[in-house]
Amino acid sequence: MSERLNYYAAAPEAMKAMMGMEMTVRSNGLEHSLIELVKTRASQINRCAFCIDMHTRDARAAGETEERLYMLSAWEEATCYSPRERAALGWTEALTLVSQTGAPDAAYEAMAAEFTPEEQVKLTHAIVTINAWNRFAIGFRSVPARKGSK
Repeated sequence: MSERLNYYAAAPEAMKAMMGMEMTVRSNGLEHSLIELVKTRASQINRCAFCIDMHTRDARAAGETEERLYMLSAWEEATCYSPRERAALGWTEALTLVSQTGAPDAAYEAMAAEFTPEEQVKLTHAIVTINAWNRFAIGFRSVPARKGSK
């Protein structure tokens, strides 16, 4: 796979706006580990290799365990996530697959039980932002940093 377009070079002002969203996510006060789980899970759903690579690296650098990263695609059955993380992951799936889920009340209620109204907005902003990044990376075929090994 080769990159289709360097979107930073093609439209720097648009990417400046995206980076503004990203900087807001990074400084929003939610747990860094939680944000990395959300970014990784949305990227798994969207099948964005570039972002999966980036966010699993970031998660590991922040102290995330291999077990929890491996279990992320089956988080509903895994026992290694806190109720707050589970609520965030459920909301991530509901919004990432919104055309299929319609953001069901059960996912919202689970999330609302764990997050204050302000945190709900910040978490939703993080989910919106990673989904936007996934669309840039997938659409323009961003190449993951890891080339694979044998």
